[in-house]
Amino acid sequence: MARKIVAKKSAIHGDGVFATEAIASGERVVRYKGKLRSHEDVDTLYGEQPEDGHTFLFTLNEDYVIDANVDGNVARFINHSCAPNCEAVVHQNKNGKRHKDKIQIEAIRDIAAGEELTYNYGIVLHEPHTARLKKLWLCRCGSPQCTGTLLQPKRSKKAQPPD
Repeated sequence: MARKIVAKKSAIHGDGVFATEAIASGERVVRYKGKLRSHEDVDTLYGEQPEDGHTFLFTLNEDYVIDANVDGNVARFINHSCAPNCEAVVHQNKNGKRHKDKIQIEAIRDIAAGEELTYNYGIVLHEPHTARLKKLWLCRCGSPQCTGTLLQPKRSKKAQPPD
């Protein structure tokens, strides 16, 4: 299969990934690759580093993170957008082997040749989303729907059923 994407400088942030030819809605564009690590390993390796609003770590599931800092591919350069043209889809292993789950970047609408690929990173932090953190995770997508931050609203806790 011919590669329909290329990494190059982006107006959004640093490097980005661009379509070299048209990509159809629903098409799998690229798999997000990198070294598979446990959450504990990631915390040990990167936990003491100051946050800088930039990461190549992608949570795969409750057990594993893909670390695209090591053995990562072009997918690590796809930028965030509040109005994305792609989404990251976790494909779970049919046999329940969590370490064999995969992340595919898939088009959610038709993408024209030359257009930058983007998806919503969906970053939710456990700590409060303070003004400092929102600034650290500043969004530069330029979309009219831009929220100004890569941070997503915390998921509300569902009401507990009565006893």
